[in-house]
Amino acid sequence: MPMSYGRRPGRYRYRDERHPYARESRGAGVADDETQIRELIGRWAKAVHEGDMDAVLDRHADDIVMFDVPPPEDGVRGIGRYRETWPPFFEWQRRGACFEIVSLDVTAGADVAFAHALLRCGTAEELRADPGSRLRLTVGLRKEDGRWTVSHEHHSFPHKN
Repeated sequence: MPMSYGRRPGRYRYRDERHPYARESRGAGVADDETQIRELIGRWAKAVHEGDMDAVLDRHADDIVMFDVPPPEDGVRGIGRYRETWPPFFEWQRRGACFEIVSLDVTAGADVAFAHALLRCGTAEELRADPGSRLRLTVGLRKEDGRWTVSHEHHSFPHKN
C-alpha cells in the first residue's frame, strides 16, 4: 500500500510563558506519537481493504462516532453500529475496488490527536473515469492507558456537479 506522509511542524506555543510546557520545540514524545498514529491508521486502512473486521475494530473506542459517505446523515455512534457499517463495504471491496492511503497528516498532542488523509477508493472503472477522485478521511484520537484510540472518523467525497 503506497503511503506518502505529510509532516506538520508539531510545535506548541503557550501565551503564558510561566506555563510548565511553555516552549517551542518538538520533543521525541510527539514524534513517537505521530509515528504510532500513522502506523495505527496504516494498519486500519490495510484491514479495511482486506475485509478484516477484527483489525478494523482494533484500537477503536466503544463510544466511537463516525460520519460516513452512505447514510445515516447523522452518523453512527458506538462500536456495535460502527461494526455494522463495514460488511457492505467489504463486499464492494471484494469486487476489485482499491482502498489506499495517498497522503496522511498527523497532529498529536499529549492526549488528543487528529489526522487527515486522502485515499484512492474506487473500482478500476471508477478511477479510470475520474483518476483524481479521492476519499477524504479525518480521524480523531485520544490516548487511553498510554495507547492511541480512535474516537471519531469522518469519511467523505467532494461533491461534484
